[in-house]
Amino acid sequence: MKRRTLLAGVGTAATGSVAGCASRLFGGGSDGVALDPQEDQIADSEDLAYPAYGQPLPSFELPAPLADGAVESGALADGTFDSDELGRTALVTGVFTFCPAECSILLRQWVTVQRRVADAGLTDDVYFIPITFDPERDDAAALRDNAESIGADLDAGNWLYLRPETPERAKAVVEDELGIGFERTTESDRLEGYDFNHNVVTMLVNPDGVVERAYRGEQLDPERVAEDVERVVAAFADE
Repeated sequence: MKRRTLLAGVGTAATGSVAGCASRLFGGGSDGVALDPQEDQIADSEDLAYPAYGQPLPSFELPAPLADGAVESGALADGTFDSDELGRTALVTGVFTFCPAECSILLRQWVTVQRRVADAGLTDDVYFIPITFDPERDDAAALRDNAESIGADLDAGNWLYLRPETPERAKAVVEDELGIGFERTTESDRLEGYDFNHNVVTMLVNPDGVVERAYRGEQLDPERVAEDVERVVAAFADE
Protein backbone atom coordinates (compact mmCIF):
# COMPACT_ATOMS: atom_id res chain seq x y z
CA MET A 1 0.00 0.00 0.00
CA LYS A 2 1.48 3.34 -1.02
CA ARG A 3 0.58 5.93 1.59
CA ARG A 4 -0.95 9.31 0.85
CA THR A 5 1.29 12.32 0.24
CA LEU A 6 -0.91 14.97 1.85
CA LEU A 7 1.02 17.09 4.36
CA ALA A 8 4.19 15.13 3.71
CA GLY A 9 6.01 16.97 0.95
CA VAL A 10 9.78 16.68 1.12
CA GLY A 11 11.24 20.15 1.40
CA THR A 12 14.17 21.10 3.59
CA ALA A 13 16.20 18.36 5.24
CA ALA A 14 14.42 18.76 8.56
CA THR A 15 10.66 19.17 8.66
CA GLY A 16 9.29 19.72 12.11
CA SER A 17 5.91 20.93 13.22
CA VAL A 18 4.17 23.09 10.66
CA ALA A 19 4.65 26.75 11.54
CA GLY A 20 1.47 28.58 12.45
CA CYS A 21 -0.59 25.46 13.15
CA ALA A 22 -2.42 25.77 16.44
CA SER A 23 -2.71 22.67 18.58
CA ARG A 24 -5.97 20.83 18.08
CA LEU A 25 -7.66 18.09 20.04
CA PHE A 26 -9.38 15.72 17.64
CA GLY A 27 -12.64 14.52 19.07
CA GLY A 28 -13.09 10.99 20.34
CA GLY A 29 -10.65 8.22 20.98
CA SER A 30 -9.84 5.23 18.84
CA ASP A 31 -10.09 1.50 19.30
CA GLY A 32 -6.91 -0.31 20.26
CA VAL A 33 -5.02 2.61 21.80
CA ALA A 34 -4.01 3.36 25.37
CA LEU A 35 -3.51 7.13 25.11
CA ASP A 36 -6.01 9.92 24.48
CA PRO A 37 -5.96 11.63 21.07
CA GLN A 38 -2.79 13.60 20.36
CA GLU A 39 -3.37 17.29 21.01
CA ASP A 40 -0.66 18.58 18.67
CA GLN A 41 -1.50 16.35 15.71
CA ILE A 42 -1.78 18.68 12.72
CA ALA A 43 -4.65 16.91 10.92
CA ASP A 44 -6.93 13.91 11.20
CA SER A 45 -4.98 10.66 11.04
CA GLU A 46 -6.50 9.60 7.74
CA ASP A 47 -5.30 12.86 6.13
CA LEU A 48 -1.64 12.38 7.03
CA ALA A 49 0.96 10.65 4.89
CA TYR A 50 2.34 8.63 7.78
CA PRO A 51 0.51 6.31 10.19
CA ALA A 52 -0.81 8.42 13.05
CA TYR A 53 -3.03 8.07 16.11
CA GLY A 54 -5.18 4.94 16.01
CA GLN A 55 -3.77 3.59 12.73
CA PRO A 56 -1.86 0.32 12.28
CA LEU A 57 1.86 0.16 11.69
CA PRO A 58 2.32 -1.24 8.16
CA SER A 59 3.60 -4.78 7.72
CA PHE A 60 7.26 -5.18 6.81
CA GLU A 61 10.17 -7.54 7.35
CA LEU A 62 13.70 -6.13 7.36
CA PRO A 63 17.18 -7.32 8.36
CA ALA A 64 18.48 -6.17 11.76
CA PRO A 65 22.25 -6.47 11.22
CA LEU A 66 23.30 -5.57 14.79
CA ALA A 67 20.73 -7.70 16.60
CA ASP A 68 23.18 -10.14 18.16
CA GLY A 69 22.33 -9.02 21.68
CA ALA A 70 18.57 -9.02 21.14
CA VAL A 71 16.18 -11.77 22.11
CA GLU A 72 15.73 -14.11 19.15
CA SER A 73 11.99 -14.55 19.49
CA GLY A 74 8.74 -12.85 18.62
CA ALA A 75 9.37 -9.93 16.27
CA LEU A 76 13.03 -10.78 15.87
CA ALA A 77 14.16 -14.16 14.58
CA ASP A 78 17.17 -15.15 12.50
CA GLY A 79 18.30 -11.54 12.32
CA THR A 80 15.09 -10.35 10.64
CA PHE A 81 12.54 -8.01 12.19
CA ASP A 82 8.84 -8.67 11.50
CA SER A 83 6.56 -5.73 12.35
CA ASP A 84 3.52 -8.02 12.48
CA GLU A 85 5.03 -9.75 15.52
CA LEU A 86 5.87 -6.54 17.38
CA GLY A 87 4.80 -7.55 20.88
CA ARG A 88 6.41 -4.53 22.55
CA THR A 89 5.90 -0.79 22.68
CA ALA A 90 8.19 0.73 20.03
CA LEU A 91 9.56 3.95 18.59
CA VAL A 92 9.95 3.79 14.81
CA THR A 93 11.51 6.26 12.36
CA GLY A 94 13.50 6.55 9.13
CA VAL A 95 17.06 7.94 9.16
CA PHE A 96 20.44 7.82 7.45
CA THR A 97 23.51 7.75 9.66
CA PHE A 98 25.66 10.02 7.46
CA CYS A 99 23.14 12.78 8.10
CA PRO A 100 25.12 15.71 9.56
CA ALA A 101 22.28 17.29 11.50
CA GLU A 102 18.68 16.26 12.06
CA CYS A 103 19.04 12.47 12.25
CA SER A 104 21.78 12.71 14.87
CA ILE A 105 19.75 15.24 16.83
CA LEU A 106 16.71 12.97 16.73
CA LEU A 107 18.54 9.79 17.70
CA ARG A 108 20.31 11.49 20.59
CA GLN A 109 16.87 12.33 21.94
CA TRP A 110 15.97 8.67 21.53
CA VAL A 111 19.04 7.71 23.54
CA THR A 112 17.78 9.86 26.41
CA VAL A 113 14.47 7.99 26.22
CA GLN A 114 16.30 4.64 26.10
CA ARG A 115 18.11 5.53 29.33
CA ARG A 116 14.89 6.67 30.98
CA VAL A 117 13.25 3.38 29.96
CA ALA A 118 16.17 1.47 31.45
CA ASP A 119 15.95 3.42 34.70
CA ALA A 120 12.27 2.48 34.90
CA GLY A 121 13.09 -1.22 34.46
CA LEU A 122 11.30 -1.39 31.11
CA THR A 123 14.17 -2.29 28.77
CA ASP A 124 12.56 -5.60 27.77
CA ASP A 125 9.21 -3.90 27.07
CA VAL A 126 10.35 -1.35 24.49
CA TYR A 127 12.02 -1.38 21.06
CA PHE A 128 13.88 1.53 19.47
CA ILE A 129 13.74 1.01 15.70
CA PRO A 130 15.57 3.41 13.37
CA ILE A 131 15.27 2.23 9.75
CA THR A 132 17.96 3.46 7.35
CA PHE A 133 16.88 4.63 3.92
CA ASP A 134 20.54 4.72 2.82
CA PRO A 135 21.53 1.03 2.77
CA GLU A 136 24.33 1.69 0.28
CA ARG A 137 26.36 3.52 2.94
CA ASP A 138 24.70 2.29 6.12
CA ASP A 139 26.25 -1.14 6.39
CA ALA A 140 26.71 -2.90 9.74
CA ALA A 141 29.94 -1.03 10.47
CA ALA A 142 28.36 2.36 9.79
CA LEU A 143 25.38 1.52 11.98
CA ARG A 144 27.65 0.41 14.81
CA ASP A 145 29.68 3.61 14.47
CA ASN A 146 26.48 5.61 14.65
CA ALA A 147 25.39 3.84 17.83
CA GLU A 148 28.75 4.62 19.42
CA SER A 149 28.68 8.27 18.35
CA ILE A 150 25.20 8.95 19.77
CA GLY A 151 25.54 6.75 22.85
CA ALA A 152 22.90 4.14 22.03
CA ASP A 153 23.15 0.99 24.17
CA LEU A 154 23.23 -1.92 21.72
CA ASP A 155 23.93 -4.37 24.53
CA ALA A 156 20.50 -3.65 25.98
CA GLY A 157 19.06 -5.63 23.07
CA ASN A 158 16.22 -3.19 22.43
CA TRP A 159 17.90 -0.79 19.96
CA LEU A 160 17.41 -2.31 16.51
CA TYR A 161 18.79 -0.66 13.41
CA LEU A 162 16.93 -2.05 10.41
CA ARG A 163 18.64 -2.06 7.00
CA PRO A 164 16.60 -2.69 3.85
CA GLU A 165 18.44 -4.84 1.34
CA THR A 166 18.38 -2.25 -1.46
CA PRO A 167 17.55 1.43 -2.02
CA GLU A 168 14.38 0.28 -3.77
CA ARG A 169 13.34 -1.72 -0.72
CA ALA A 170 14.11 1.28 1.49
CA LYS A 171 11.78 3.43 -0.61
CA ALA A 172 9.05 0.79 -0.50
CA VAL A 173 9.12 0.56 3.30
CA VAL A 174 10.18 3.97 4.59
CA GLU A 175 8.49 6.23 2.05
CA ASP A 176 5.65 4.21 0.53
CA GLU A 177 4.55 2.32 3.65
CA LEU A 178 5.64 4.50 6.57
CA GLY A 179 5.04 7.77 4.74
CA ILE A 180 8.41 9.28 5.69
CA GLY A 181 9.37 11.01 2.49
CA PHE A 182 12.99 11.27 1.37
CA GLU A 183 14.72 12.42 -1.79
CA ARG A 184 18.32 11.77 -2.77
CA THR A 185 20.22 14.81 -4.01
CA THR A 186 23.74 15.56 -5.22
CA GLU A 187 23.18 19.29 -4.79
CA SER A 188 24.16 19.62 -1.16
CA ASP A 189 26.64 21.72 0.75
CA ARG A 190 26.53 19.28 3.67
CA LEU A 191 27.88 16.02 2.26
CA GLU A 192 30.14 14.88 -0.54
CA GLY A 193 28.61 12.41 -2.99
CA TYR A 194 24.96 12.64 -2.11
CA ASP A 195 22.63 13.81 0.63
CA PHE A 196 18.93 13.40 1.37
CA ASN A 197 16.12 15.85 1.83
CA HIS A 198 13.73 14.06 4.14
CA ASN A 199 10.87 14.31 6.58
CA VAL A 200 11.41 13.61 10.28
CA VAL A 201 8.70 11.63 12.05
CA THR A 202 8.84 9.32 15.06
CA MET A 203 5.98 6.91 15.59
CA LEU A 204 5.15 5.52 19.03
CA VAL A 205 3.51 2.14 18.45
CA ASN A 206 1.86 -0.07 21.05
CA PRO A 207 2.49 -3.84 21.35
CA ASP A 208 -0.53 -4.58 19.17
CA GLY A 209 0.99 -2.55 16.34
CA VAL A 210 -1.29 0.50 16.61
CA VAL A 211 0.16 4.02 16.51
CA GLU A 212 -0.32 6.00 19.72
CA ARG A 213 1.68 9.08 18.78
CA ALA A 214 3.43 10.54 15.71
CA TYR A 215 5.96 13.16 16.77
CA ARG A 216 7.13 15.52 14.02
CA GLY A 217 10.64 16.95 13.78
CA GLU A 218 13.98 16.14 15.33
CA GLN A 219 13.55 18.31 18.41
CA LEU A 220 11.64 15.81 20.52
CA ASP A 221 10.89 16.36 24.18
CA PRO A 222 12.48 13.21 25.68
CA GLU A 223 10.55 13.65 28.91
CA ARG A 224 7.24 13.73 27.08
CA VAL A 225 8.13 10.78 24.88
CA ALA A 226 9.37 8.71 27.81
CA GLU A 227 6.20 9.42 29.76
CA ASP A 228 4.07 8.40 26.76
CA VAL A 229 6.12 5.21 26.36
CA GLU A 230 5.76 4.34 30.03
CA ARG A 231 2.00 4.91 29.94
CA VAL A 232 1.58 2.63 26.93
CA VAL A 233 3.74 -0.09 28.50
CA ALA A 234 1.75 0.12 31.73
CA ALA A 235 -1.59 -0.02 29.92
CA PHE A 236 -0.67 -3.18 28.05
CA ALA A 237 0.91 -4.77 31.10
CA ASP A 238 -2.49 -4.56 32.80
CA GLU A 239 -4.25 -6.48 30.03
